[in-house]
Amino acid sequence: MAAALLNYVSPVTNPFPEPIKRACGFYSQIPNLHSFSLSKGFTRVLACTQITISAKDSVYTIPNWNFGKNNDPRFRDHKLNDAFLHLEYLVDKGHKPDVGQATKLLYDLCKANKMKKAVKVMEMMVGSGIIADAASYTYLVNSLCKRGNVGYAMQLVEKMEEYGYPTNTVTYNSLVRGLCLHGNLNQSLQLLDRLVQKGLVPNAFTYSFLLEAAYKEQGADEAIKLLDDIIIKGWKPNLVSYNVLLTGLCKEGRTEEAIRLFRDLPSKGFHPNVVSYNILLRSLCHQGRWEEANELLAEMDGEERSPSIVTYNILIGSLALHGRTDEALKVLDEMIKGRFRLSATSYNPIIARLCREGKVDLVVKCLDQMIYRRCKPNEGTYNAVAMLCGVGKVQEAFSIIQSLGTKQNMSKRDFYKNVIASLCRKGNTYQAFQLLYEMTRYGFNPDSYTYSSLIRGLCLEGMLEEALEVFIILEEYEYRPDVDNFNALILGFCKSKRTNLALEVFEMMIEKGYMPNETTYTILVEGIAHEEEMDLSAKVLKELHLRQVVSQSTVERLVIQYDLENLQL
Repeated sequence: MAAALLNYVSPVTNPFPEPIKRACGFYSQIPNLHSFSLSKGFTRVLACTQITISAKDSVYTIPNWNFGKNNDPRFRDHKLNDAFLHLEYLVDKGHKPDVGQATKLLYDLCKANKMKKAVKVMEMMVGSGIIADAASYTYLVNSLCKRGNVGYAMQLVEKMEEYGYPTNTVTYNSLVRGLCLHGNLNQSLQLLDRLVQKGLVPNAFTYSFLLEAAYKEQGADEAIKLLDDIIIKGWKPNLVSYNVLLTGLCKEGRTEEAIRLFRDLPSKGFHPNVVSYNILLRSLCHQGRWEEANELLAEMDGEERSPSIVTYNILIGSLALHGRTDEALKVLDEMIKGRFRLSATSYNPIIARLCREGKVDLVVKCLDQMIYRRCKPNEGTYNAVAMLCGVGKVQEAFSIIQSLGTKQNMSKRDFYKNVIASLCRKGNTYQAFQLLYEMTRYGFNPDSYTYSSLIRGLCLEGMLEEALEVFIILEEYEYRPDVDNFNALILGFCKSKRTNLALEVFEMMIEKGYMPNETTYTILVEGIAHEEEMDLSAKVLKELHLRQVVSQSTVERLVIQYDLENLQL
């Protein structure tokens, strides 16, 4: 079967091939692999949905906050839910909860991604007259923003301010950063004005978030204008702000301007640090301007600008990229002399280059040295070795990976599964198929996890039709795909904004007698949300919850993650 998979999935010049013409196998019944009404599609999903998830009993007990060594997520969820219900019961009865208990519950709920419950805990604390400390309040706002729930975070801040809770600069920075990460620079600037009107003083982190968003959204010139405006208003940026500008200029290939800004830093009251040097060094090395890079390196002395491990890795990666592996190896020796701790990250660029050049002996020698120096191979190492497949040395690549496997503290089966998964995650799916063929020749039997990895990899590289074909081949070889395989395929389509096709697959899944799980439904709801059909997403989620196929905690996470405000449960 591995040979059949390999023969079908081969490098193509067009990553989006013509639709499969085959009219047999698992997907022969799908009438149209392209567009149809999402609304009608979800109506059919609901019509197919017959299973239920048993509701958990609500037990009002004093929560045990010590999870101990039990890492079972279901156990932890049960304990957290009991604790939340216990607190809610106390507040409903008019009791004032213990501030320490309530605060700890808030932190634990945030860590478990139960943000709606965490917000509710804060509301219960405030409503009971408890004065929440600034740290827990800021932690909650930051947690919401990190998960993309900036709208909820801003509503929380407004509500807390109405209750008389002052907001500090750190809290506002979380909002600014959250907005910037999601491409809302203008809204971030409005928030900055509001911060200033309240008498709060922006700090270096505030400026850094704004400047980074400016060059990513509108280019380095806009970031420079923004910095000028910041200075005109009397605010004081620091070196971090200028480092952000240096990064923006270098990423746009404007190295000369970056050098001028770098040299002007002392006149602005700042001395470049190691981060400043590394930004410029990376750009010079990438362009192969070695003399200028060496001159810059010669300046790197003193506490704030001594070369770091990042500096050396920049040099190694750039030298390897330009085929100067001998010099890159000498940099490794310099690192040893400088008492830096080496890792696979430093070796991987050299190994990748040698593999692209087909120099198997040197690859083996480099890997031996790496292991002798106690550097443990990682995903980057396996992906580097897989580059040998691209020059026709598949068996050599497999032999090296097989040798690395003997040095790992895991079974050969688990090692092979991890290698295939890591290649697929990094966009090297064809090499994964090539190596899988060699693995099966030596007795490895792929399992559901391996097939799911391959399906995800194909979808990640835009080869959706090939991912479908994998299912056809699996069926021909009498392998029955499981729910995880279907979920991998449905997720791949949804991430490619082909939720219509994901719905077709879901219907076929039902018709073939497969039982969807909560993950299946969650993926579909998120797929619709990613296509900005929020009303439809909320409607379907509500119906799925009523049919008890998605749990309350999943509903709460999706509601707060996608701002499904119209959902009434």
